[in-house]
Amino acid sequence: MTRNQLFGVILALLTLSMAAGCEEEKKTRRSREYEVMVLEPTSRKLTSSFSATIRGKQDIDIRPKVQGYITDIHVKEGSIVKRGQTLFVIDQVPYEAALQTAIANVDVAQAAVDAAQLTTDSKEKLFQQNIISEFDLSMARTTLASQKAQLAQAKANEVNARNNLSYTLVKSPADGIVGTLPFRVGTLVSPSDQTPMTTVSDNSDMFVYFSMTESQVLSLTREHGSLEAALQSMPSIELELSDGTIYKEKGRIEAISGVIDPTTGAVTVRAKFPNARRLLLSGGSGNVILPHKAEGCIVIPQSATYEIQDKVYVFMVKNGKAVSKIVGVFNISNGKEYVVESGLIAGDTIVVEGVGLLRDGEDIRIKSVIKNE
Repeated sequence: MTRNQLFGVILALLTLSMAAGCEEEKKTRRSREYEVMVLEPTSRKLTSSFSATIRGKQDIDIRPKVQGYITDIHVKEGSIVKRGQTLFVIDQVPYEAALQTAIANVDVAQAAVDAAQLTTDSKEKLFQQNIISEFDLSMARTTLASQKAQLAQAKANEVNARNNLSYTLVKSPADGIVGTLPFRVGTLVSPSDQTPMTTVSDNSDMFVYFSMTESQVLSLTREHGSLEAALQSMPSIELELSDGTIYKEKGRIEAISGVIDPTTGAVTVRAKFPNARRLLLSGGSGNVILPHKAEGCIVIPQSATYEIQDKVYVFMVKNGKAVSKIVGVFNISNGKEYVVESGLIAGDTIVVEGVGLLRDGEDIRIKSVIKNE
């Protein structure tokens, strides 16, 4: 046998083998049965996630009311403080001296009033005896009134001096946690400083702020009749922290702003979360998870879909053949199902297993029919 004849025999054998393989594949495809699902409306608990910022119930900037050098700092960054607790001490010496001066001025003014009162009383008697003129009596009364005014002014200065001295003890206006301490002992502080001495965050409860679109707010209003009714019917919400964990305590939506931000078209929503363990910190971030129930929706298994270029497809069964169809879906938090937003309706039949082996237009043999629940 020549070389060409040998090559021809090998080629013929390969052709027969390939033909037999194709025929076998067709037989396998024809013999394979698929489980299908008839779609029916159902209900599912869904969740929506919104980016959120966390703020303390109160974030209070602590600023000095008097000027002076810091002589003592009674707290550390992150300390838990109570209302009225002293945080800083500003040099008290000049304010103590000012108070002593004010007290002395009150004593001087009081003595002047007492003297003027005696003079006036004496003048009253002399006038009644026609010894002095009415003018002399009027002058005495005027002097007494002037001395009383000076006494009132001296007492006001004393009150002001006492207040200034009390302001040298910078106290916390609320329960909370101390923020950063940008100033140290010896720093000169004044009421005109732009930087606060620290910030006290009242974080027994935390406010979590997030935004909803105008259409979402309108949908809530239509569904419940008013924003007030919507707030009352809102379910408890969850908070996903920045590390991906879910905060153990659930929160409640307390307020929805009545103003739409013209630049973003969003509405600010405020929720409150308890923070007894002080786990949440003011200035933090996370995601608010808002649950809601979808009624009359179409749900399909994720295993019944496949993706091409970020588009989701299913195989519908039409006239005994598999027909690929693009569908719009919403991912359910259980990670196993999709809620169909477009592309499928109740009564459609789709293939739910082996979609990776199917080809568009291929004949379908139905093994069993299931219904979505």
